[in-house]
Amino acid sequence: MQMEARVGMAVDGGGVRKLVQPPPKQIGTVSQLLAGGVAGAFSKTCTAPLARLTILFQGMHSNVAALRKVSIWNEASRIIHEEGFRAFWKGNLVTIAHRLPYSSVNFYSYEHYKKLLKMVPRLQSHRDNVSADLCVHFVGGGMAGITAATSTYPLDLVRTRLAAQTNFTYYRGIWHALHTISKEEGIFGLYKGLGTTLLTVGPSIAISFSVYETLRSYWQSNRSDDSPVVISLACGSLSGIASSTEKESLVQELHQVSNQTDP
Repeated sequence: MQMEARVGMAVDGGGVRKLVQPPPKQIGTVSQLLAGGVAGAFSKTCTAPLARLTILFQGMHSNVAALRKVSIWNEASRIIHEEGFRAFWKGNLVTIAHRLPYSSVNFYSYEHYKKLLKMVPRLQSHRDNVSADLCVHFVGGGMAGITAATSTYPLDLVRTRLAAQTNFTYYRGIWHALHTISKEEGIFGLYKGLGTTLLTVGPSIAISFSVYETLRSYWQSNRSDDSPVVISLACGSLSGIASSTEKESLVQELHQVSNQTDP
């Protein structure tokens, strides 16, 4: 990403001088990916208790009677009394191990797919068209999400299974879970549920990148003096809300279809 040099004016005894400030030094791609991965790992660690509760509630989906009686506070109290406070972070190590490569593959793939899509003749002839840019961001984001999710799915599966364990501990850790699943279910067992995951991740990441790029471009064109950090935080938050809302709606629809097809 190129940054423009800032031009200022200074007044001294000899008159007015033009001062040209060099653009701020940009960190490299590897540093950006590492910083994003560390930030993602930190945020996942902070929200791990809520993620654990979400997984447990999803496991109760088939048991309507249990789902009616349970609440967030009751389930949290049960975890503390039966499993201990540290149980809120079950599977968090594998979450961190998953987040680092996932973020790297996701952002790298997105930039790569954007370059490829911009080389498409029809899109290349409409570079300044807003619709063409939106199409590039949407398709590139979706393809990046699918690529990242597919390449790191075994870790995501292990994370879910470790977090879903309650009183009985079947998997003792990341490597034990990977070895056990491969041995008992075969290599393809590590990719169970991948299709459903891609149906939710693809559109979710596509919307996230599209909303983020569109909002950031609009904001910078209208308020160019605002802090880049504020712009990134605001646009990132709004894009996350938009993608999460879409993902939740799609998950509910998939559950309804699954219930209708069950005998």
